[in-house]
Order: sequence, then C-alpha cells, then structure tokens
Amino acid sequence: MKKLINSPLIIAVALLINGHVAARTYDLTVEEMRAGFDGRERLTMAVNGQIPGPELRFTEGEDVIINVTNKMDTDTSLHWHGILLPYTQDGVPGISFDGIKPGATFTYRFKVKQAGTYWYHSHSGLQEQEGVYGPLVISPARREPFKYDRDYMVMLSDWTDERPEAILAHLKKQSDYYQYGRRTVGDFFSDVSGKGLPATLKDRRDWGRMRMVPTDISDITGYTFLINGKSAAQNWTGLFKPGERVRLRLINGSAMSTFDVRIPGLKMTVVQADGNNVQPVPVDELRIATAETYDIIVQPTDDKALTIFAESLDRSGYARGTLATAEGISGEIPPLRPRPQLTMADMGMEMPGMEMSGMEGMDHSGMDMGAKQSAPTPKPAMEMPGMDVGGMTGVDHSGMDMDAMQSGLTPKPAVDGGKVLVYGDLKAIKPYADYRAPDREIEIKLTGNMARYFWSINGEKFSDAPPIRLKYGERVRFKFV
Repeated sequence: MKKLINSPLIIAVALLINGHVAARTYDLTVEEMRAGFDGRERLTMAVNGQIPGPELRFTEGEDVIINVTNKMDTDTSLHWHGILLPYTQDGVPGISFDGIKPGATFTYRFKVKQAGTYWYHSHSGLQEQEGVYGPLVISPARREPFKYDRDYMVMLSDWTDERPEAILAHLKKQSDYYQYGRRTVGDFFSDVSGKGLPATLKDRRDWGRMRMVPTDISDITGYTFLINGKSAAQNWTGLFKPGERVRLRLINGSAMSTFDVRIPGLKMTVVQADGNNVQPVPVDELRIATAETYDIIVQPTDDKALTIFAESLDRSGYARGTLATAEGISGEIPPLRPRPQLTMADMGMEMPGMEMSGMEGMDHSGMDMGAKQSAPTPKPAMEMPGMDVGGMTGVDHSGMDMDAMQSGLTPKPAVDGGKVLVYGDLKAIKPYADYRAPDREIEIKLTGNMARYFWSINGEKFSDAPPIRLKYGERVRFKFV
C-alpha cells in the first residue's frame, strides 16, 4: 500500500519530475453505529465511524486508489458524485458494478481529471439518508483565478430519528404525512379578513380540485439540520482573522432538503458552482438544492462573530455555524422568516388566458407527470402535466421567471432587499473550447405519481426500461422535461 501524500510541495515536485502525481490511497469502512444529535441516538450507518464521512482530498492529475470495506450485513457502495471516471468505478449497483457484499472490500481506481468541490455517497438503498456520505475536494493542477487565506468545508445535511424505511413507508401511504404546517381554520378567517370571502373560497376550491396543499414545500418537515455533522446547538465554528479572505465550500448533502443560505451582515462572492469556476458573483443569499455545491469567498473586516445561516426552504428549521476569531463565540442567530406557501402562479396556474374553472377534472396529485409534450413554441413554455401546451398559443410566457421555476418556488429577495443568486448569474470563467452543435437530441420525461409517491423516467420503472443507445464519439443533447 502506498503512503498517503499530504504535502503540496511533494505533489508539485512529483508533477514536475514525472508529469503526474503518484497514487494516493484511502481506506474507508462502511459500518453500522449508534449516532444522534442533541441527546437522542439510534442505530445508523457511517463511513469510518463518522457522519459525514472523512473529507477526501485529491489533486488534479493524480491516480487514486480507494479501498472500501463493508462491515455490515447488507450490500453497500460509494458513488463519487460529479467525478469524471470510467463507468466501472462509478459505484452505482446494477449499472457500473454489483455493489460491495458484506465482509468484502472493493478497490476503486481512477485518474483525477478535474478540480473543485464535490462529494460522495452510497448508492445502495436508503444508506445515503442513514449517514453514508462525505465531502470530496480536488485541488487544481494550476493556480485558481481567485485568492483566499482560509479554506473550510460547509456540508449541509438533514437528520431524522426515524429510519428512512419508515419515512418512505409513510409517504407511500400518505404523501403529505409529514406536512405538519397545514393551513388551519384560523388561517381561513385570516385570509377572509385580508382577501375577502369570494377570493378565499376560490383559493380553497382551486387547491381542492388539485388535491394539493399550498404548504407542500418540502416532502418532510421535522428534520434536524446539520453543518459538518453538527446541529445548530452544537455550532460548528470556523476561525478567521479580520481582513482575511475565507473560502467556504458549500455542499448540500441532504436527503431531500433545499436551503436558503446567507451570512447576515456579510457579502458572499460565488466563485465556483458544482466544481466549475464561474465569473465572480457578489450575492447576499443563495439557494442550494440537494447535491449542489457552491464555493464562496467572504472577507470579514472586524472581529465580530458571524452566523452562517441555512434556512430550510419550508422554514421548518435551520442549520447554523459561526465564523469567529476564537472558539466558543456565537454569532447572532436571525429569526426564521415566515413560512412560504405555494401560489397558483408557482403551480403555473395563473397565466393570462388560463382559468382554473376549466380544469376541474385534473387531479394533480395522482396524474402522470409525463404527459405528452406538444410541438415547441416560439417562447419558453412551461408544460403542466395533463395540459396541452399547444392549446395555449395565445398565452404570453415572456413575463414568467423561468429561472426561478427551476427551484420549484420563486426565490424571494433577501431580508435586506439584497441580491439573491439565480442560475442565470452563473457564467463560466472560461468558455468551453470544444462547443459544437449536437448530432441529435434525446428527450427524457421525469414521470411519477405524487399521491402514490413513486417516480420514474418516461413512465417506466428501472427494471423495465430499455437502454438508451449512443454511438461512440457522437455529441448528444439530453433534454429533461
């Protein structure tokens, strides 16, 4: 077994002499353990006895050897999320390999071809939600286009004292089982007071016809949210000296939570998204969905403690950490903002020329999310399942915020009216050199049934789906609907 190389100087010398970096080896063990937060514990799973698993550090250009041993009585796997590698090393059972059997060790071998902030997680059953995940950082072979003095991982995740299998069973029986914040009779009378009786009755009638609730922002409420495996009460802390540039590598390693992240009183500059360098974007807040990563740089100018505040999208809770000049100091924790509610506009139902009264037969909770798409329209049109977009010729979509639609709920301005990051802000710092038009386009429909809580692609379950066949060397555009 080769010795783990940690010194940047040794790595640089190896690059100069040999043109590549000697193999770096990691030994990882997936095993059961008892873990919990804020005084409660349950049996769960972890990598090397910790949640999240150990931070793995690679260097662009080096060969990597990762020995993964399974000490559980069920199969496991580790998938390297976003990493370019041979498919046999990708760690997805049933596609790239057979998984890692109980008591067995699987050795992943690949050459690192990229740089940036990524993460790894199990692709077996619901093990990722149990705790089998961790951060992964790849240092670039060349100097990065931005400077920083300190480098911290900020891995967001969610934790529940229930086993994931129990959660899934509840959602299968009742998809809104965990909707603890439903509207009440009191909310009805409050809406009557503010909007009037006719408008309130129409709103309730419209949601009833869709068999949905406007508080259905996240599938599950009641999570404990974590930063680097620490709850809000445990308060993960990163140290700095006033004037230093601090790099924060944000990773959303949650099971199904989206976070709105801000550091009250401090501007954040986004310099990397999903491992790719982007033109710097100063923002006051950003939204990070499951599996996304953002690298930001902040520069505190005084010795005041600052709170890294990550509110869940449904405002049911938050993760928080602190940037401080010494351990044991807490930053001020802002109050949770009001719980958002979906509107008919968020559902795409309040567009000019559209009347809910003409859609009484549509059951949105149980409909096939893969309804046939009509011919393309001149302007970007949002397809509602069960709705023929071709019949909306007179609808002007130009006023719709299609960028905001990607996250499922329109991002609201930051508390102080500051800048919120949207996908349109992200521009590659170096344009892709080999761009050319695709040889063909393949359209893939993400399908499913919300009421029965199952999900599929093109209406087929994985075991029945025919393979998508490509020709070596061709360029294909995949369009997800």
